Amino acid sequence: LVMTNTEIVQNAYTCFGKGDVPGILSLLADDIEWTVPEIENAAFAGNRTGTDAVAKFFTELSEAEDITRFEPLEFIAEGDKVVVLGESEATVRSTGNTYQTDWVHVFHVHDGKVKEFQEFFDNAAATRAFQKTAAA
Repeated sequence: LVMTNTEIVQNAYTCFGKGDVPGILSLLADDIEWTVPEIENAAFAGNRTGTDAVAKFFTELSEAEDITRFEPLEFIAEGDKVVVLGESEATVRSTGNTYQTDWVHVFHVHDGKVKEFQEFFDNAAATRAFQKTAAA
């Protein structure tokens, strides 16, 4: 059974919703390029290469944030790209601050595996939420 690129990506979100990180990793190419915008004081932000580094991303993400809402809303597929539009809300564990953001995820799928992942979101809002003291 061959999955479409959209189904592969939807599968990854299903795994994420269940906290099944090995399930997500099984959908990724060994040399995956994983790109998340920089957030000050957030260990999980930034660029990573390879499934081990992505596994660490998910560990650091769950240690840093309690994601209270995470909704992929629209899937747009063209060629080897799947673009997903969604929104989420999270509470930063170290500060208790909550932020919400719309996001865009861009997946590049090659030979049935996710080869590149890039995320865009309101990292200014996230950075504010990660600050220990509110800016005056």
